[in-house]
Amino acid sequence: MDYPQDLRYSTEHEWVRVEGGRATVGITAFAQDALGDVVYVQLPDVGALVTAGASVSEVESTKSVSEIFAPVSGEIVSVNGTLEDAPELLNSDPYGTGWILTVEMSDTGELAALMDAAGYRTLVES
Repeated sequence: MDYPQDLRYSTEHEWVRVEGGRATVGITAFAQDALGDVVYVQLPDVGALVTAGASVSEVESTKSVSEIFAPVSGEIVSVNGTLEDAPELLNSDPYGTGWILTVEMSDTGELAALMDAAGYRTLVES
């Protein structure tokens, strides 16, 4: 499976792409594969304050419903509205057009708790 080197990863199978003080969040290829075909994504509200580790969204697939957890704390500044009509983007392009939300981080120090690609690969292969 693909785990891009430029991302950080949570133990809950979310990825984080950091650009300045913002973190774009999605689910990993491992997570989308485990879920199966995604049929619905419940997006959070722009402007909502989130805390690292708290549930911020839900993804429904043909197999189950899974929560998405915020890997960092801050304010949600954008969501991927395209997922409302095309939730399958989480399966077909999890690291690109399948992103879920962007957070203006309140504590960039939280990034240190996330794994690099090698650490995440070790987690999912063990």
